[in-house]
Amino acid sequence: MGRTSKGQAKKGGRIRRLFTWKKLLGTFFVGCLLVMGAFYAVYVMVPVPTANADATLQSNVYKYSNGKVMARTGKINREIVGLEKVPQDVQRAFVAAENKTFYKDNGVDIKGTVRAAWNTLTGKGKQGGSTITQQYVKNYYLSQDQTATRKLKEMVIALKVDQNMSKPEILAGYINTSYYGRNAYGIQAAAQAYYGVDATKLNVAQGAYLASLLQAPSQYDWTSASADGRKLVEQRWNYVLDNMVEEGWLDSGKRTGMKFPVPQKPKAPKGMSGQSGYIVEAANQELMRQGVSEEDLKAGGWTITLNIDEKKQKSLVKAVDDQLEAKLDRKGSKKQATVQAGATSVDPKTGAVVAMYGGIGATEHWTNNATRRDYQPASTFKPIVLASAIDNEAETQDGRRIGLDTIYDGTSKRPVVGSRVAFAPENEDNQSYGPVTVQKATNSSINSVYAQMIVDVTPTKAKQTAIGLGMKDGVDFGATPSMSLGVMGASTMDMAGAYATLDNHGVKVTPTLVKSAEHKDRKAEPVKSIGDRVISREAADTTTKAMQGVVQSGSGFRAAGNYAAAGKTGTSENNRSAWFVGYTPELVTAVGLFGEDAKGGQVTLTDTINDGRANGGRTPAQIWGAYTTDALGGGSDATFDLETDGTSGGDGTVPTPTGTSDSPSPTTTPSDEATTPTQPPTSTATTPTQPPTSTATTPPEPTPTPTKTDQPTIEPPPDGGDGTVNGLPNQ
Repeated sequence: MGRTSKGQAKKGGRIRRLFTWKKLLGTFFVGCLLVMGAFYAVYVMVPVPTANADATLQSNVYKYSNGKVMARTGKINREIVGLEKVPQDVQRAFVAAENKTFYKDNGVDIKGTVRAAWNTLTGKGKQGGSTITQQYVKNYYLSQDQTATRKLKEMVIALKVDQNMSKPEILAGYINTSYYGRNAYGIQAAAQAYYGVDATKLNVAQGAYLASLLQAPSQYDWTSASADGRKLVEQRWNYVLDNMVEEGWLDSGKRTGMKFPVPQKPKAPKGMSGQSGYIVEAANQELMRQGVSEEDLKAGGWTITLNIDEKKQKSLVKAVDDQLEAKLDRKGSKKQATVQAGATSVDPKTGAVVAMYGGIGATEHWTNNATRRDYQPASTFKPIVLASAIDNEAETQDGRRIGLDTIYDGTSKRPVVGSRVAFAPENEDNQSYGPVTVQKATNSSINSVYAQMIVDVTPTKAKQTAIGLGMKDGVDFGATPSMSLGVMGASTMDMAGAYATLDNHGVKVTPTLVKSAEHKDRKAEPVKSIGDRVISREAADTTTKAMQGVVQSGSGFRAAGNYAAAGKTGTSENNRSAWFVGYTPELVTAVGLFGEDAKGGQVTLTDTINDGRANGGRTPAQIWGAYTTDALGGGSDATFDLETDGTSGGDGTVPTPTGTSDSPSPTTTPSDEATTPTQPPTSTATTPTQPPTSTATTPPEPTPTPTKTDQPTIEPPPDGGDGTVNGLPNQ
C-alpha cells in the first residue's frame, strides 16, 4: 500500500508540474498569438477585389419554340443615388432593420459571423449574422455562396472597407446594390417599383417596408404574398419601426399613428411590352416552381426555350384584336375600358402552351389575365360535374344511372333534393324547361339540372374530379351544390388544362410554358406535362360528346367552324366574367373576359361589348372560333376518337306525358347562351337524327317535385348564393 501511494504521488506531481497555471496561461497566449498571426496573414493576403459578376449581370434570352428570340431580360433595373437623396429617417430604417450598431462598429460582427460560418460548415443551413458593411461587401465584391471561406473573406474585406470608406459611403453602397424584388436593384428602382415615387419622396413607413423586403423579396411582396407572407412582412415592418424608436430615431407618438403602407401593384419593366412581358413572367414562375430560385433568374445567363408557337401566338393576338379590341373604345368609354381578355391555348397531346394572351399589354396592364384566378369560371365547370357523375357511376335520387339521356327537371328555381345544404338556382332569364335530357341541359346550360346533378354525384366527389383534372385552386372550392355553377376561382390556364385532360381521354395534361432552360453550368428540370389517368376514358369521351352538342346546336354555336369541336360557355354571376372553353382533337383553348375597374375591382361586363349581357357564347366564342380557324390553317379534317357510355341525349327534347308534369314549359325565347340557331354551322361531327332510347331504369318523366317530407328548408346557400335571384345566373 505504501509503495502504491508513493507512486501515485510521484505521478500526480509530474502532472502538476506539466500543467501548471503558468504553462496553461502561456499556452493560451501563444495560441491567441498564433490565431492573431494567422488572421493578420490572411488580412494581408486578401485584397479588396474589383466588383463581382453580379455587379454586371447577364441577360436571359427567351425563345419561341422555333428558336427565334422573343425577349431578352436581365438589364439591371438600377439607378445609383447619393445618400443625400434618401431621407435620413429612411436611411435609419435600413440600419434599424439590419444592423443597429452600424454607426459604432468596425464593420464586422465577429460573434455573428463565426456562428454563421460554423453553422454553415456543420450543415445546419444558411445562416445570417452579417453587418451592413459585410452585406455590402458580399453584394459588391463577393458571391452569394454561403461557405466558410467566403465568410472569412467577407470579414477581412469588411474590415478594410470600413477603414477606407465612411459610414455614409458604405450605407449608400448597401442600399444601392441590394435586391428588393420586382426586378428592382437599389433603393431608387425599389421606390418606383413599389410606390411610384423617387427615393427622395419616400416616407419612413415606406422606407421601413423596403428595408423589410431585403430579408425575403419574393415572399414579402405584398401583392403576391400568401397570407403567411403578409403576416411575416408586417411583423418585420413593426420590428424595424420599434427599433427606430428604441434608438431614438423615431418619435413614439408618430410611430403609434403609422399604418402599414400597402405598395402599388407591380408594373412591367421597360422592354417587356405587349404579350412578351406576360409570357416571360409566367415562364419565370414556372421555373421557380421547378426549383430555379428568383435570385438565379435575376442573375441572368439563362437560355429559355418556350413552347409558344410564334404563328399561333400571332393568331391569338389577332383574334382578340379583331373580335374584341376593334369593337371597344378604351379611351373614350370608361365602361368599355373595364373589359379585360385572357386566353391560354394548349396542345392536348404534349401539354405545351402554344399561345397565351395576357391582356392589352404588360406595360399597360401588368396582371396576367391568362393566369389570374380571381374570377369565376361559371358554367364552364358544368362538364366537370358531368365527367365526375359518369366516372363515379352516379345515379339520380330515384336510382337512374346518369348519362346523356337521363331526364332531369329543368324548372327554374327548382330546389335540389338530397342535400343538407339547400339550393334553388335560377336559370338564365328565369326560364323553365320542364323535363330535359342531360344533353339538352348541357346545350342550354340549365342551372337547375346541374345543381341537382352535383348533389347526385356529391359535391365532394365533383371537387376531387376537378382537382384531378388540374384545377389547382382546390382550397377555394366549397363542397356545396352551388359549386356546380363554377363559383370558385380559376384561370384560363387551369380550365385549358382541365379540358385538355378531357380531350386526352382522361389522361392528365398539365399546361407547360417552358420547353427547356439552360445555364452555362446547369439545366432546369422541365415540368412533367403528361401524367397518369385521372378519370376513365368513358367519362372523358362522353363529356366530349356532350360538349359537341353545345357547339353544334347549343349556346356555343358561334364557335363552330370547319373542324370537329367540343366546348362550353360560361357567364358568371352579375356578368363579371364570360368564358368559352373548347377543343378540337388537336388544340384546346380557354378564352375569358373579365370586368375590372381602374382600381382592380370586379365589375359587370353588361352593356360593354354589346347591349345587355356579354355572354360566353358571344365574343369569347367568336374569339375562340377565329383563333382556332387560323391556328389550324383554315380548318381540319381530324375527328374525335370517342369511346362513350353509349348514351347520346338525342336532340334533347322530351315529350311531356299529358297531365303528369307540374313543370312549366319554356315560355320565353332563350337568351344568347341558350339559343339554338335555325341552321347551325356545318361541322365534321354528326348528330343523331332520332333520339335514342333512354338508359334510365324508369320511364322517362320529369324528376318529381319534392314533398315536404324529403325537401330541406330553402335558405340562401352559405357561400353567397352564386347563380340565384340575387344576381344574374351562371350560364
